[in-house]
Amino acid sequence: MNVLSWNCHGLGNPWAIQFIKDLIVQKKPNLVFLCETLSKKETIEKLRVAINFEGAFSVDAQGKSGGVALLWRVEGDVNLLGFGQNYIDASILGGNKGYWRLTGLYGEPNRSLRGNTWTLMKTLKDRSTLPWCIVGDINNVTSQTDKRGGNPYPNWLMEGFCETLDACGLIDLELTGYPFTWEKGRGTNAWIEVRIDRAVVSQNWLDMFPIAKLLNLEVSTSDHCPLLLLIGNAIKIAANRCFKFENSWLREPMCLQIVKETWEGGVD
Repeated sequence: MNVLSWNCHGLGNPWAIQFIKDLIVQKKPNLVFLCETLSKKETIEKLRVAINFEGAFSVDAQGKSGGVALLWRVEGDVNLLGFGQNYIDASILGGNKGYWRLTGLYGEPNRSLRGNTWTLMKTLKDRSTLPWCIVGDINNVTSQTDKRGGNPYPNWLMEGFCETLDACGLIDLELTGYPFTWEKGRGTNAWIEVRIDRAVVSQNWLDMFPIAKLLNLEVSTSDHCPLLLLIGNAIKIAANRCFKFENSWLREPMCLQIVKETWEGGVD
């Protein structure tokens, strides 16, 4: 079972929709969590149909901000536990391993209100004893190594988040691949990169899925990179695959656009 998580920064962009479709084909996730959809339920339903998933639940954006959605491939795999303006909480059927809990979370972006995310995480902890995984754009960092460029990250924000993880009994999963998941100012002296998209899990979740791995997929049409949480045997398959460029990709208009932007972004 794989979980794809992405701050898509709006689904009104046709590039974003095509990008999600491509990821579904390539990575074959069972679950997809999207935040900052900037969309209503009708858009999420159209996306569900387009990617041929059986289930979806979403919380509408408020004005021109927010919006979260959880989509799943097989109808019987997901049972909604709760939701709010910036999160969706669900129990997931993990095959013969039984049920576990997935919370897709969009953390408070405003630093002065960051405590709201910490309080929410502590509140959610007490609602279930299932093995727990929180994934999404949590908008928090655990150390200065999570940031490159700009001013140092405020210590009180790091300490508050780390205290919350301790209080909730959650472990920050190591990120495989490029160490940062969000950026702004690329190609300028003000270029900043931060790892604010992450997955945090309980010890009993790790016991349930001891070889789980979190991958940074790096390429994106948003200012956030998508994450892929590999659970179980999917890791071995992914690790043994060698990258091969497929000529058929050239027929995808998005392919040339991504190559162009990546090439230009790498020029000093």
